[in-house]
Amino acid sequence: MTPRRGNHQTGIHFMLGNHAVVEGALAAGCDFFAGYPITPANEIAQHMAQRMPREGGVFFQGEDELCSIFALSGASLCGAKAMTATASAGFNYMQEGIGYAVAAEIPMVIVNVMRCRGENYATQSDVMQFRWGASGDHAHIVLAPSSVQELFDYTIRAFNLAEKYRTPVMVMSETTIALMREKLVIPPPDRIETVIRKKPADPPSVFVPFKAAEDTAPPLPAFGEGYRILHSLNPHDENGAIAWSPDVFESLYRRITHKITAHYDAIVRTADFYLDDADIALVAYGSEARPARQAVRMAREKGIKAGVLKLDTVWPVPEKQLADLSRQVDCILAVEMNTGKYVNEIRRVCTGNCAVYPVTKNRGEIHTTAEIFRAVAEAKK
Repeated sequence: MTPRRGNHQTGIHFMLGNHAVVEGALAAGCDFFAGYPITPANEIAQHMAQRMPREGGVFFQGEDELCSIFALSGASLCGAKAMTATASAGFNYMQEGIGYAVAAEIPMVIVNVMRCRGENYATQSDVMQFRWGASGDHAHIVLAPSSVQELFDYTIRAFNLAEKYRTPVMVMSETTIALMREKLVIPPPDRIETVIRKKPADPPSVFVPFKAAEDTAPPLPAFGEGYRILHSLNPHDENGAIAWSPDVFESLYRRITHKITAHYDAIVRTADFYLDDADIALVAYGSEARPARQAVRMAREKGIKAGVLKLDTVWPVPEKQLADLSRQVDCILAVEMNTGKYVNEIRRVCTGNCAVYPVTKNRGEIHTTAEIFRAVAEAKK
């Protein structure tokens, strides 16, 4: 299968967040989508079912989420840029397939629209499952958009990272932004960077399929190109041969994790708001960054020097940015729409430099600006 150049709409739109994911995927060259119906991600599959056949791609509705995630592996190994979309309960079922894709180094994009358990209300409760849900050792890449524009932009970036590092990349969407309509600016194709996976330079007779430097991913030929490769979950050596050996196991997983952690600076991104002179900082990701920014503006009007560190990448943890921030401010407020989960990662990095306090809400709705401002004012006393 020859990867397509993205065919997508351009210009200025007033678009649903879930539809922006589809347009971002098409812009990145996605040519295979597999999924199973689940709210609040259904508009992604529905829109893909309409758009994919017209753009020369394939839409496949699996019998369930497990079928869908493994269909992505097969399509990707055939050369496709492959994506699925689900919501929290469906994300549970996909963990086995994600673990396989990590071990076999199969690029794919997974969009999880987080929802409350059994109900379509807002939450960020899956933030730890994104990182630790799959079995075995891994180093995941998880992007956290906070707007319709970022849903488009980050979906493209997810495909690029997946292709570059031969790994599943996840987009942490939420009910709030998925079902929101906002302005979306879509540039023309020649202004969108897309990454195509590296193919082998060696012929099949001498190609060693899993041979690569410790901080890189090996090239990936597609099925049908003459390369006979076993893509296995089991520990495998550079030739793909399955044979238990502590040395082989250790070497394999050191490379699988190191190809991501070694490229921290290229992967991890954050955004600063009013942090230059701040002595109190909010750390937020996803939709919670929106009221956090507005609360900081309110605090500034009251003479409180507050700022926001917005996490565009939640995994790998932006440790450098958090550590630098903790040495600048008196305290950090971790704003989350759950019972308090990612705050423990922030504490792990920042303890000893400044105090870290959770600002949590687990009611199926996003924080209001006033709620976050009250937390800022209380911390300042």
